[in-house]
Amino acid sequence: MATVFDDLLLKGVRQGQLPARTQQSREWFRNQARTSSVKGDKGASQIVRDKSRFTNRATLGGMYFFFYDPKTKAKLPYYDRFPLIFKVGQSRGSFDGINMHYLPYRLRARLMDALYETSSNQRYDESTRLKLNYNVLKAATKYKEFKPTYKKYLTSNVRSRFIEINATEWDIALFLPVERFEKASKSTVWRDSRNAI
Repeated sequence: MATVFDDLLLKGVRQGQLPARTQQSREWFRNQARTSSVKGDKGASQIVRDKSRFTNRATLGGMYFFFYDPKTKAKLPYYDRFPLIFKVGQSRGSFDGINMHYLPYRLRARLMDALYETSSNQRYDESTRLKLNYNVLKAATKYKEFKPTYKKYLTSNVRSRFIEINATEWDIALFLPVERFEKASKSTVWRDSRNAI
């Protein structure tokens, strides 16, 4: 079964766009994803249908979607039920990630462009990961947009398997409008993120 990722990758390759290789191709894939018909709950359902992407463990530096139900949701002003993270840390019973959904699209693109510099290799395939941790992110002003995205997730509150996104698809996933914020609109979340930066 073809997925939204397969469809956009095939369309891009036919138009001579190689994922992640150049700034021009990144922008092309981001624009295609943002204007695709994959949105909200329907979009999340489409992504979840591709069982070949499921994994029980998230690897450091990898990009993942998953469903999440925060333990402290009653105290939170808002939260994302379908995060899109790069995993950047792990401790007993929890893991840290930068949830790209907390940024408006322009800031997502800016942060992602800076993060590409930390890629483990230039192949942009299933072996490519970002070499990140909290100290790396905190130390460089070029990563300043990470601040409102850095979240701790309890493993016990993950409500699905992890859905792995290959490096060729990072720019597509980044711009799919599938964030599922509870208790606030995305415009409110994005305004607060801009203020935090």
